Amino acid sequence: LSSLPLQILLYVNGVYYIFYFLATLAMIIYKSQVFSYPDDLLAPDLTVLFLMAILEVPRSYLGFKGNLTEAEGPLGLSLGLTVGSVVLCVYLLLWQTYVLWADVLLNAVLLAGYGLESGLKVTAIAAFVS
Repeated sequence: LSSLPLQILLYVNGVYYIFYFLATLAMIIYKSQVFSYPDDLLAPDLTVLFLMAILEVPRSYLGFKGNLTEAEGPLGLSLGLTVGSVVLCVYLLLWQTYVLWADVLLNAVLLAGYGLESGLKVTAIAAFVS
């Protein structure tokens, strides 16, 4: 009952997230050097990015584990962590101090991946329960 499309998407999202993290970190450093980035607003943006990276590890692990073992518990926890990651992604998309077009593009692709992944997780959980 394991979902091959979900497993592939979990892998692709994991690889993309590494690129996303490095690109977003580089853009925050770039914006802090080029623009007049207020010091009190730099810390929250970096904190959100690093918190998102910390959430990504258990989110991906639980997704892989839940899908491969056909267990709805870890998959449900992964789905819950995905909601947290989406909230942090929306923060970086809408409420970050400076939002560049590259930020919009990177966050849009990540949100699309999270959306597809969530749909497949719900489908897999429904298959595991029945």
